[in-house]
Amino acid sequence: MRLSDLLTPTRIRVPLHATDKAGVLRELVDLAGAGNGVPSEEVLGAILEREKQFPTGIGYGVAVPHGKTPVLGALVIVAGTTPAPVPYETIDGEPVRLFFLLAGPESAAGAHVKALSRISRLVRREPVRARLLSARTPEEFYRVVCEAEVP
Repeated sequence: MRLSDLLTPTRIRVPLHATDKAGVLRELVDLAGAGNGVPSEEVLGAILEREKQFPTGIGYGVAVPHGKTPVLGALVIVAGTTPAPVPYETIDGEPVRLFFLLAGPESAAGAHVKALSRISRLVRREPVRARLLSARTPEEFYRVVCEAEVP
């Protein structure tokens, strides 16, 4: 599985407009459901429930909110960046500017874990994070993902 197979420019927002965690999560969930008829309230509920269990700020200014819900038929990934850092519970205490959101059904648990691993490997490299954060368009962000993705 490659992230570039699941993430498309239409599922990337550069920049996100929200300035707080709740707003960013809402904006990403809305992006995930745009044009798909996905019930965003159920997806947002799954994401928020997961956040209550353990916040998904992985450090280095990156968060990967994720959740599982039966309202989705397959794994969905969206991404975005914010112009200014957003306060977020992270393992290093730093605010977040780079977001990847994953949501899918329980039946896609294997793909879900693989996608989380792929994202983690992608963003742990500072030059890749810097390029993603400097992307001015969804297409540019997507191109960075494609070029940097480890097979």
